[in-house]
Amino acid sequence: MRGVSRIDTIFFNKLAFYAYHGAFAEENRLGQRFLVDLELSKDLKPAADADDLELTVNYASVYEVVKGVVEGNTYTLVETLAETIADHILTNFPVLEVRVRVTKPDPPIPGHYESVGVGIHRGRT
Repeated sequence: MRGVSRIDTIFFNKLAFYAYHGAFAEENRLGQRFLVDLELSKDLKPAADADDLELTVNYASVYEVVKGVVEGNTYTLVETLAETIADHILTNFPVLEVRVRVTKPDPPIPGHYESVGVGIHRGRT
């Protein structure tokens, strides 16, 4: 259909990793679980019409890129981790926007809560 704007979403829920990010020495030494949620914005109609993987985003490739960022580096802030994931997604995949949510289910913070984390939204300019 001509003149119709389409922005579709590919999503990844709770990708789980064990890594060594954090502001406290014990986080960098002992590590902890991190969960990553992603939303990638892209027009998916051409891929759907052609039933062609080359016209969309390979989910396994996205997973490997995120795994490499999360498990292959150490950051003080989850904000830096989220920003780095977003940068790698926008650099390596033909998407318009990316939303990244990084959750720490078990941070060393006293109190009662389910989890803490950050969410960012980045797009091409």
